[in-house]
Amino acid sequence: QVQIVESGGGLVQPGGSLRLSCAASGIPFSHSTVGWHRQAPGKERELVARITSGRAITYSDTAKGRFTISRDNVKNTVYLQMNNLKPEDTAVYYCSVNYGIYWGKGTLITVSS
Repeated sequence: QVQIVESGGGLVQPGGSLRLSCAASGIPFSHSTVGWHRQAPGKERELVARITSGRAITYSDTAKGRFTISRDNVKNTVYLQMNNLKPEDTAVYYCSVNYGIYWGKGTLITVSS
């Protein structure tokens, strides 16, 4: 059974940092592409960052320079380090595997003072 579980969300002040984790089981993780997406209220879901099995990385324009995606194939986990968070980063953040074949349930990040 495939399980994708996100963690690490919460409330943070503008300028703060958070690290999200996406833990996967039931799939050949080291051979999988994993992406972080987000969906803000009233908006469509959008890609934030993606890392392939070969560790090729893609960032959205809003993530470049502030967010870092990485993976630990021993722990079957992908991380998203987010720095200098802004109120417009407020959203539910989702983890996807292999371009959306599998999705987690999401974790909420609220950036507010």
